[in-house]
Amino acid sequence: QVQLVESGGGLVQPGGSLRLSCVASGNILSVSSMGWYRQAPGKQRDVVATITGGATNYADSVKGRFTISRDNAKMLVYLQMNSLKPEDTAAYYCYLRTITRAYWGQGTQVTVSS
Repeated sequence: QVQLVESGGGLVQPGGSLRLSCVASGNILSVSSMGWYRQAPGKQRDVVATITGGATNYADSVKGRFTISRDNAKMLVYLQMNSLKPEDTAAYYCYLRTITRAYWGQGTQVTVSS
């Protein structure tokens, strides 16, 4: 069984920063990619950032503000979020993709508000 556990969410003022962490555990034979998605109430779940090997990809809305990184040995993935905006408010979900399927974390809430 594969489990993903996120942490680091919370309440932050506009312009502030947060760092999300995700720890993966279980029998993971082959990792294709890891990343972060987010979903606000009434909105679809959209990709925020992914990392595949050393290659990273970002949604246009977060480019220049968010940075994804990964520690392969420890099965950790991070999302550094700077210059946060109210529109970044959402539940953020960690994911891990293998050749055969994707695994999801439970989500961690990020709220950007004054």
